Amino acid sequence: MADEVVIERLRLKISNAHIFKLPPKPSATGWRGADWRDKIWQGTLKVVERNDQTAVLLVDANEERNIFAVCPIHHQLDERANNGGNGVDRCIDSSRYFVLRIQNAQGRHMFIGLAFNERNDAFDFNTALEDSRREKVAEKKAAAAPFLVGKRGGSSVDYKMKEGEKIKVSIGGGINGNNGGSKGGGGGAAAKRRLGKTRSSNTGSGGFLKPSSKDTPSRLA
Repeated sequence: MADEVVIERLRLKISNAHIFKLPPKPSATGWRGADWRDKIWQGTLKVVERNDQTAVLLVDANEERNIFAVCPIHHQLDERANNGGNGVDRCIDSSRYFVLRIQNAQGRHMFIGLAFNERNDAFDFNTALEDSRREKVAEKKAAAAPFLVGKRGGSSVDYKMKEGEKIKVSIGGGINGNNGGSKGGGGGAAAKRRLGKTRSSNTGSGGFLKPSSKDTPSRLA
């Protein structure tokens, strides 16, 4: 059997990320980065997508194959909901500090603290996660579209003409330039009367339409 092809997409790479051991959570209000003292690791952070899975990888700065920890991201795919509970929590006292829920191959998990030196790095990190979530939401909607069309009973209408079918077109009010009347459709008599009245009032000796008295001098010249 052929090996499964894994497509990996790198959304973000930040070269200077700091990891802390978390102290006991002070209260139900949230984590505070100011309380973190025990730094345990420093290296490169990557936000990657592998097929339909998103993860935050902490890798060695010199050898990226050496992975320190993995934080799987579980996106909230409801458009009306935020992305809370996805595996990344924000601290309440700083926009540069986060809490990651890391997990090993056996499914065991623990929480660690993440800190960036710059607010721009923290902003890019948030943006990468939100962009990933929005794309997953769009993919979910696109996958459900054929089902919704069928559920609503929508069916395509065939507008093609059947073999031997003809279209009858009626053009009314047709008047030719001769004295004899044309065989116009409905409304022809009324059109003749209107045209005859116009011609009798606006026709000169040469038979051409006189210029309107409302025309500008430049048009009369």
